[in-house]
Amino acid sequence: MLYVLKFGGSSVADAEKIKRAAGIVADVYCEGHDVVTVVSARGDATDELTADALTVNSRPSKRELDVLLSTGEQASAALMAMAIEKIGLPVVSLTGKQIGINTDSVYGAARIKSVSTERLRNELDRRRIVIAAGFQGINKFDDITTLGRGGSDTTAVAVAAALHADRCLIYTDVEGVYTADPRNVQGAEKLAEITYDEMLELASLGAQVLHNRSVEMAKRYGIRLEVLSNSGKSSGTIVKEVVRQLEEMKISGVAKDKDVARIAVIGVPDEPGMAFRLFRALAKRNISVDIILQSYGKDGTNDISFTVAEKDVEDAEEAMESSRDAIGYSHLSVNTDVAKISIVGAGMISSPGIAATMFEALYDAKINIHMISTSEIKISVLIDEIYADSAVTAIHGKFFGH
Repeated sequence: MLYVLKFGGSSVADAEKIKRAAGIVADVYCEGHDVVTVVSARGDATDELTADALTVNSRPSKRELDVLLSTGEQASAALMAMAIEKIGLPVVSLTGKQIGINTDSVYGAARIKSVSTERLRNELDRRRIVIAAGFQGINKFDDITTLGRGGSDTTAVAVAAALHADRCLIYTDVEGVYTADPRNVQGAEKLAEITYDEMLELASLGAQVLHNRSVEMAKRYGIRLEVLSNSGKSSGTIVKEVVRQLEEMKISGVAKDKDVARIAVIGVPDEPGMAFRLFRALAKRNISVDIILQSYGKDGTNDISFTVAEKDVEDAEEAMESSRDAIGYSHLSVNTDVAKISIVGAGMISSPGIAATMFEALYDAKINIHMISTSEIKISVLIDEIYADSAVTAIHGKFFGH
């Protein structure tokens, strides 16, 4: 059988953790399986490299930033390979280019276009353990690109899909997917199974167990994921198409995202095409928008509010400013002191009263709601950031009784 294993930054943060991860890889290999292991940068390495960049240039080009940030995963891969060498097993570390990750040219947030598996298959045929640098690839110009935060998950799933792997195991510092972050919410429950759609929503809404693009790809190619503790001591959570679930299980989890900002475009003329012009300007800069609210303003104008990732605020402001004449708005209002709180569950669509229960929990905690967004399996609200943790606790307690 072919296994693809992935270890996150916390799992390779120091020498002891690298040795422990190497032991897990060795155990799988010694059971007779072929193994490809994808690794993230160690601990806070990516943040430290970003800080180093900003000390020499406050606005470095995204191309050069990708070249720099990719070194974090390469260091992890080499160190993991050295640890496995010490055990006495055949191993090789490879970069994103060497494992055949071909991407588009959106530096900092590249998307995988194809995976050339020739080198990978050659190494596996030689019964070598492959340690692959996650998070990175190469574009048509032979430039290094990175896949964005959490991109090593996406690398692992892409490799699993390309090689038709039998299992894809994601090792992290928690024991699986929980109804809320167990590090912050007392009584959070581990889920034995969760659907792709539910996991995709949770990942998109701030749950940091899996990268949302990795879940999207796993669903597309039917890759069953398993999220496990890097301690290797307990069963984890399986992410797949259909799960067995008790009917009374209305929601699967509560997520929070503090990395958001609310931008209000004030005084947009009440004319056809204004929203199109506004969001086209954002799309041209590859800025994703989440919650959107349009309200009537004064004197025949509208106010259009939306949320973006906090890292995109400056680009979003520039996009709005460059389109000011075309849109004709009065002014912008930007608030980065907000958080998005969400509940997710496949059982919500057939369960009236879910929204009321969520809003009751926030009311009881005296937390005001600024914006609301809903879909068939999720409800998100925007609140003041200082209340994010207490909001998650209150909502989780209301639904799960803790």
